[in-house]
Amino acid sequence: MELIEMSKVCEVCGKHPVAGRSISHSHRVSNRVFRPNVQKITIKDSNGHVRKANVCTSCMKAGKVERA
Repeated sequence: MELIEMSKVCEVCGKHPVAGRSISHSHRVSNRVFRPNVQKITIKDSNGHVRKANVCTSCMKAGKVERA
């Protein structure tokens, strides 16, 4: 089971950090982490309440959340 830092998880789409590898031009391989661009913003939820949420920028750009 992998540990996921919850501050880097989008509350709308569930996007989270993914492990991968960096490969240089000389093909030296090192481990790295691909982190989504998650921002803490103020939104209106489905009930109309205003709250703060961690949302990725792709969800903001797609209009999946309504900002308060």
